[in-house]
Amino acid sequence: MTIRLPGAEGGFRTYEPRPEPLALHTGAPFTSRTVFSAAHVVADPFADVSPDSPAAIDWDATLAFRRHLWSHGLGVAEAMDTAQRGMGLDWAGAAELIRRSAAEARAEGGRIACGVGTDQLTAGTLAEVRAAYEEQLAVVEESGAQAILMASRALCAAARGPEHYLEVYGHLLRQAAEPVILHWLGPMFDPALDGYWGSADLDTATETFLEVIAAHPDKVDGIKVSLLDAQREIDLRRRLPDGVRCYTGDDFNYPELIAGDEQGFSHALLGIFDPLGPLAAEAVRVLDTGDTQGFRALLDPTVELSRHLFQAPTRFYKTGVVFLAWLAGHQTHFTMVGGLQSARSLPHFARAYELADTLGLFPDPKLAEERMKTLLALYGVDQ
Repeated sequence: MTIRLPGAEGGFRTYEPRPEPLALHTGAPFTSRTVFSAAHVVADPFADVSPDSPAAIDWDATLAFRRHLWSHGLGVAEAMDTAQRGMGLDWAGAAELIRRSAAEARAEGGRIACGVGTDQLTAGTLAEVRAAYEEQLAVVEESGAQAILMASRALCAAARGPEHYLEVYGHLLRQAAEPVILHWLGPMFDPALDGYWGSADLDTATETFLEVIAAHPDKVDGIKVSLLDAQREIDLRRRLPDGVRCYTGDDFNYPELIAGDEQGFSHALLGIFDPLGPLAAEAVRVLDTGDTQGFRALLDPTVELSRHLFQAPTRFYKTGVVFLAWLAGHQTHFTMVGGLQSARSLPHFARAYELADTLGLFPDPKLAEERMKTLLALYGVDQ
């Protein structure tokens, strides 16, 4: 059994799908690392909406996917970039997602942390930015979830220097009921965040970021860094106060960062752990036994797929994540909030399918093959 796939340089190649998936099992949370998967949302394919309409969510499928992640011991990072915050999911939709997912987490005994941002604003003064953050922080805390203070487009536009970041974040940390995760999302994920922390120079920005943490170490559980620069993350985590975790958000270099070195390691909060969930969980359980080599042997081969999904323009990685969820049988359709399923090309999808199938990620390889052939047929590719 073979499938005819289009290549990025034109032409076609023949691929033979693997007959069986990896044998991956559910299990308890991990002991050596704290690991969150940033989870996608499932759109309602039958809603009569346009790309600029409020998001129409299939709540049953969306919550079922979170139960899937919890069953493998992963925490869920909710209402984050992977859930299309700022790219189809507005604050009203995110607030409902937070409330529903937090309630589901309580019922399932799953760990959850939720994004706090300012996306009810398109622009505003510093006071308005602070108030927007406060509104979202209240929703997350009332839901019983841990808060992740996300990078804010509105703050980036309103701030005139590092002092404004120190002022806004200091205010939020002082009023937070429990320690939060601070989120630094690089401009490759969102161009509107260029110059965050008051400078386009990352060394200067890092000093401001560390100053925020140093002023409130008791209110910072950890930091989530998504700059796709492994050495910068390592240098940063070595400067963190005792007790403040580094959660890698580096979807290019996560195996080495989670494995760590003689001076420390990173925990994880990753979008790529949405499609990799069961395999990532298996790898971390191996790491729990102290077998770093076995951990790397499982996780290193996944990096090629992750780099493919997160290739520039990086912000469209969500399309590949949802595509793989459809092939894996976690949802019945390949439709996304805001019509974002159109954001990647057919050769991109074909390569994602091939890489994921080679890894054994699909619980039912035959179903994934049939769905891939259906997509190819819609593009006019005969088998």
